[in-house]
Amino acid sequence: MFTVFALTWPPEAYLWFKTLHIVGVVVWFAGLFYLVRLFIYHREAAELEPPLRQAFEDQYALMERRLANIITTPGMVVAVVCAAGLLSVNPAWLKQGWMHAKLALVAALLLYHWFCYRLMGQLQRGACSWSGRQLRALNELPTLLLVLVVMLVVFKNQFPTGAATWVIVALVVFMAASIQFYARWRRLRAERLTAEAAGG
Repeated sequence: MFTVFALTWPPEAYLWFKTLHIVGVVVWFAGLFYLVRLFIYHREAAELEPPLRQAFEDQYALMERRLANIITTPGMVVAVVCAAGLLSVNPAWLKQGWMHAKLALVAALLLYHWFCYRLMGQLQRGACSWSGRQLRALNELPTLLLVLVVMLVVFKNQFPTGAATWVIVALVVFMAASIQFYARWRRLRAERLTAEAAGG
């Protein structure tokens, strides 16, 4: 039995906390990834004709609110609460460097989550100054944080710093850059085709 802070946990408590923590993390990140993608579509809807623009903006605003409030934030709450449960079962982790680094990354994720809510409010008020390109770059941040958190959990105090680690980091950066270049190429191609159609 685990006894922490005058609480007695059954032997299976660790496994339940771990299971629900993983589920919460998966749901949280799925929401974060898709939420900013909706922001991109919402922002780019401003380029449409007024009647069509209003319809799309209203639809994206509704989708954003539902995704944030029904999926993303509940996933975050489950992940954080079950993480606290895991730490209460294994308080010795709080004395280890890898856990300090992980908690710092989680704090960054919580700030990112809050910032997404801020952007959502600005988009719904028509006051967002971020471009679609900037939002696409922002959408890559949780990917990098996720990779680092998973590596810390797997390797703990034996976090790799050799060539293999930098190759993985380079691949993540390359993947993010490729997405950005593809999105730019697709946008420029659409603009060129529109110009050619107008000229024709």
